[in-house]
Amino acid sequence: MDERMVVGYFRGKSILITGSTGFLGKVLVEKILRVQPDVKKLFLLVRARHVESAKLRVQTEVIGREIFLVLKEKHSMGFDDLMEEKICPLAGDIMYENFGLDTANLRELYKDIDIIVNIAATTNFSERYDVAFDANVLGAKHVCAFAKKCTKLKMLLHVSTAYVAGEQEGLILEKPFLMGETLREGTHLDIESELNLIRETRRELKANCSSEKAERRTMKELGLKRAREFGWPNTYVFTKAMGEMLLGHLRGELPVVIVRPSIITSILKEPLPGWMEGIRTIDAVVIGYAKQTLPFFLVDLSLIMDVIPGDMVVNAMMVAMAAHSEEPAQTIYHVTSSLRNPAPYAILAETGHRYFYDNPPRIGRKGEPVRLNKMRFFSTVARLSLYMAVRYRLPLEMLRLVNIALCGVFSRRYDDLSRKYRFIVQLIELYAPYSLFKGCFDDMNTERLRMAIKKKKDDNGAEEYYFDFDPKSIDWDNYFYGVHIPGVLKYMRD
Repeated sequence: MDERMVVGYFRGKSILITGSTGFLGKVLVEKILRVQPDVKKLFLLVRARHVESAKLRVQTEVIGREIFLVLKEKHSMGFDDLMEEKICPLAGDIMYENFGLDTANLRELYKDIDIIVNIAATTNFSERYDVAFDANVLGAKHVCAFAKKCTKLKMLLHVSTAYVAGEQEGLILEKPFLMGETLREGTHLDIESELNLIRETRRELKANCSSEKAERRTMKELGLKRAREFGWPNTYVFTKAMGEMLLGHLRGELPVVIVRPSIITSILKEPLPGWMEGIRTIDAVVIGYAKQTLPFFLVDLSLIMDVIPGDMVVNAMMVAMAAHSEEPAQTIYHVTSSLRNPAPYAILAETGHRYFYDNPPRIGRKGEPVRLNKMRFFSTVARLSLYMAVRYRLPLEMLRLVNIALCGVFSRRYDDLSRKYRFIVQLIELYAPYSLFKGCFDDMNTERLRMAIKKKKDDNGAEEYYFDFDPKSIDWDNYFYGVHIPGVLKYMRD
């Protein structure tokens, strides 16, 4: 199979995409339309009350974004007509059976859809358990049920995350989860019981007339508690793992590909190097350093930071769709970099310091560049806890006592510092499983997929890379210094 065959595969196909308003969804929609404008239809399922509001969301949150500028220039005056012809917004939600679509829409979709790509998910690490369960678990179940009703469906591609592996160490294989499997020895997961627990907790909260804030806090705490009970570090990866289990259990003979990217970062090559949306783990550190609001962080600089550019993830997805069309099996792909081209956190720290030294983000009163203070890194929780206790917690406690003695004179100051302290603690707790991650993702399946595709050549015989997803082609120093960090500052600073 060469790249021309992949491009040709999408000609005349009708594709249903969930999660198109997210970063990865936008990159996929743009890529399909750019390389194969003869795709029949892209049905974009978006949360909206009705079709008109769905159209508005797609217009403003998808095709109105910077990433579509290259496509806009390519088609010039015909861009709007192309979007009108090829994109069909649907007002619906994967948390409902049949996505909440009406019968007329369903009849048409069942007959037309060739491929389903499920990207929709809530990626908040500490999301409410009920919200995460609806999107990441029931959503996968509803997508699978819908796919089985599509009479000419070629395949279903589901986007998960490599970190469904939790905090495992060593080589992590591309293998599916069995129903009820957990990461903690001696435990068994019953997804139906988890759903009942959520419903019962919500009933109790309503019976007790709990405030919205109390309900949100309780449901967030429940998600983290259940995740850790079974060996996962947070609600996001726990619910994504359950979604994978349901897909594997319910798919029958349905061709299913599960793509598990690691930490997705900004676009490497095309269409717009550095473009991104949504702050990822490492970007919170970059922005915190640039603004000098995060003076330290918990990370072992010698450990591998498994990141992969968004365009490479989409390239792998499109090749996998073409490769597994009408193949009645389930295949797992780790779209990751830790095995083929490992990048230690030290590279990000070094390039970040060098970038901000060369390009200071702050200017002094006289127009002179203000050098940033170097960020401190702690390689263990114990070291950071000791530092925070002495540097922040002790002075904060002293301020609290002085404030009480002076009848609340420093209340505003204390509340502000306390809020900042809690924010940093929460940030570190959420990101610790990733900044101290000691696993390495095997990508043998993905490597075989890379080996199976032949590079397309231009008229001069030079290789073109329509679908490059080989992490070995990335120079991490150049990428972070010249592409990713400038992209974070340009697109994510505000």
